[in-house]
Amino acid sequence: MASSSSAFRTISSSSMKLANPKSLTHSLTNSLLPFKLRNPPPSSSLKLNSSFSLPQRSFTCKSQVTPSSESERSTKVQELNVYEMNERDRGSPAVLKLSQKTVNSLGDLVPFSNKLYTGDLQKRLGITAGICILIENKPEKKGDRYEAIYSFYFGDYGHIAVQGPYLTYEDTYLAVTGGSGIFEGAYGQVKLQQLIFPIKLFYTFYLKGIKEDLPNELLGKPVEPNTGVEPSAAAKACEPDATIANFTS
Repeated sequence: MASSSSAFRTISSSSMKLANPKSLTHSLTNSLLPFKLRNPPPSSSLKLNSSFSLPQRSFTCKSQVTPSSESERSTKVQELNVYEMNERDRGSPAVLKLSQKTVNSLGDLVPFSNKLYTGDLQKRLGITAGICILIENKPEKKGDRYEAIYSFYFGDYGHIAVQGPYLTYEDTYLAVTGGSGIFEGAYGQVKLQQLIFPIKLFYTFYLKGIKEDLPNELLGKPVEPNTGVEPSAAAKACEPDATIANFTS
């Protein structure tokens, strides 16, 4: 152990003096940064330009009904009278008791189709066709309230569509919702007079939006509504002179 211990030499503290810290830091910096940034961009070029703006696009929304077409829509009221007759030869009306109750109840349906005559009862015009939805039974008035959706067909002249309340115990007004043929663009209302439910009804149309005057063939002086009215024998038999062209059968 003596020989090994003698091999160790005491290192003098003077030989362990560190180099100047400042020089050491400088040398380390130079060794870790072997390259230098040449021509750095000016600091002003790194600033973002906050004054930029996105391109703007504009659009317009135009009404499909132009002022000119709206002004051309006729507000003239034309009156038309017709009779609806159930002659019990069309299997109408059909009653669908969806409520499955013995008393008329909400949801019961009544599809129907009856014959249509001019107001003077001299010509067969066509038919009605539609459906009534039972809304409420009115036992105190011995009747029912329906919501009705149906059309009046006038052969080659076209048709008129209506919708609204149908009361079996009093007169009502329904809305005219449109039409075809000479009735294209029609709007307004129609008064429904119940003469004998559901056999005889009298209607007075107050039509707007029709471009031309209604043909005289449809405008005979109406027979005063009453329970005894009947179409002429010729109209009932659909004789050629007592029908309109291609009347809807």
